Amino acid sequence: VIKCKAAVAWGAGKPLSIEEVEVAPPKAHEVRIKIIATAVCHTDAYTLSGADPEGCFPVILGHEGAGIVESVGEGVTRVKKGDTVIPLYIPQCGECKFCKNPKTNLCQKIRVTQGKGVMPDGTSRFTCKGKQIYHFMGTSTFSEYTVVADISVAKIDAAAPLDKVCLLGCGISTGYGAVVNTAKVEPGSTCAVFGLGGVGLAVIMGCKVAGASRIIGIDINKDKYAKAKEFGATECISPQDSKKPIQEVLVEMTDGGVDYSFECIGNVGVMRAALEACHKGWGVSVIVGVAAAGQEISTRPFQLVTGRTWKGTAFGGWKSVDSVPKLVTEYMSKKIKVDEFVTHTLPFDKINEAFELMHSGK
Repeated sequence: VIKCKAAVAWGAGKPLSIEEVEVAPPKAHEVRIKIIATAVCHTDAYTLSGADPEGCFPVILGHEGAGIVESVGEGVTRVKKGDTVIPLYIPQCGECKFCKNPKTNLCQKIRVTQGKGVMPDGTSRFTCKGKQIYHFMGTSTFSEYTVVADISVAKIDAAAPLDKVCLLGCGISTGYGAVVNTAKVEPGSTCAVFGLGGVGLAVIMGCKVAGASRIIGIDINKDKYAKAKEFGATECISPQDSKKPIQEVLVEMTDGGVDYSFECIGNVGVMRAALEACHKGWGVSVIVGVAAAGQEISTRPFQLVTGRTWKGTAFGGWKSVDSVPKLVTEYMSKKIKVDEFVTHTLPFDKINEAFELMHSGK
């Protein structure tokens, strides 16, 4: 058993508490990882808020991390002690019908137990003050050591800077993959990106890599425009600058609508606007943002009858074990940006400040 620091969420709506936790050794087909760097994501904040119906407490959150394998359980062949790895919230077992189908990356092997906050055998590897602590998204990167299933880990280039590539565990991969895997944006396309946070910037980057000729960024926070243009946005607009609905503004700006739109917020009203901003006959809108539980999307069916397509994406459609190492290689060879997404680097005990910076849009 390893004793180490972790940021424990004792209950919904409370700040994270830095505690000493005990991390049990990995069982069969499990891997214990020393986490070197972790990022914060709105998904962590969503569960912490109490709005997530799958959220269970007390829990160690975090799902964008990178580290070094400390030890492996019986039967583990994919990685060994000392390997540099990124934990994966969508695993890749290679055996379930989802893994065998090229159309999806949604491995279901450990979905049920992962959703309940436990390891595949139904138990937790974390204890604190004598209490069992739940796992989160199969990763729990807000701990100096974590235990994950061996299908939930990608071995990456040992030379990669972990304080940067941890971001490939969720946000950057999700936005970039939404463009290249889910939408399959073609050269010369016109694209609209709703929400210019980390995921939206990754979408913009993907559109640029795909050769889009026009990339329109949409956000009410104009402080985000300069960064969006650095990533490849050709123009940025605010829905608050016009009396007309944003979809009408976009349709007028683009002679009938955009070829592709991406919703990177998780707002069902914006999802509708993103679809309706698409061009009749061929426009495709991809939902990337995760809306709160129980919310529903709506539009007039005629929008779809007249040739628009509504799609969704999880982790950018990447088959995780196979793809994350390749994304690290693309970053190392300067095909995709990662460093530019990092705005602040804080010590672990300032994790609550990191959430405040995220909520303030900084």
